Amino acid sequence: MRSVLVLCLLIGAVVGGYQSVRVLGKLTCKGKPYGNAKIKLYDHDTFTMDDKLAEVRSNADGSFEIEGIGSERTRLNVQLNIYHRCDKTIPLCYYKATFPIPYTYISTGPRAQKPYDVQTIELSMLKKERDCLN
Repeated sequence: MRSVLVLCLLIGAVVGGYQSVRVLGKLTCKGKPYGNAKIKLYDHDTFTMDDKLAEVRSNADGSFEIEGIGSERTRLNVQLNIYHRCDKTIPLCYYKATFPIPYTYISTGPRAQKPYDVQTIELSMLKKERDCLN
């Protein structure tokens, strides 16, 4: 009986620790679809390195969908990072845009329950933060 209880607690700890998130949207540059942008989901940590949850590229029509899963004892602090070269005259490095994902879109378990739709993001209107090490 005791071993069954320990097994149930272990399974609950493993399954209960998974959290997931799904984000979808579309990227444009000066009103035109922006394909091949790097899109990453991170669990932002305050005192340690951020954990990458997933990575994709935007489609030729600018659309993307990304789903990530992480295992934390506390709630994930998810950020969406988009790396692009929209409006870049010299193709060195990338521009980086970061968007926090609201906690209401973080699901318990290995599959996200509802996606966070960022709609259409016009990259040329964003702050130009340079990133060469993405």
